Amino acid sequence: QVQLVESGGDLVQPGGSLRLSCGVSGNIFSFYRMGWYRQAPGKQRELVAEIYSRGDTNYSDSVKGRFSISRVNSNNTLFLQMDNLNPEDTGVYFCNLLPNVRATFSYWGQGTQVTVSS
Repeated sequence: QVQLVESGGDLVQPGGSLRLSCGVSGNIFSFYRMGWYRQAPGKQRELVAEIYSRGDTNYSDSVKGRFSISRVNSNNTLFLQMDNLNPEDTGVYFCNLLPNVRATFSYWGQGTQVTVSS
């Protein structure tokens, strides 16, 4: 059993900040890659940020400079710090885990809603 649970989503005003968390539990022993995705109604799910086991990170152009992804290994928690939010950041944010480079599938959480509106 592997379970990912996101939290931290909220309704915020433009220019505000949020910090999302993703807790991982179950029989998992490696964390090759973890990432944050988001999906707005009627749109495809898109990659927001990712972090690899050795610390390398990547961001989508739309969030670069505003978002920061990090991981705390001691409690298997993934974070996404979101600053200077705008309405285009609205959507359901999902946590994803790829255990290793040879894994046949990855794990997803249920998502947490982020709404940016004045």
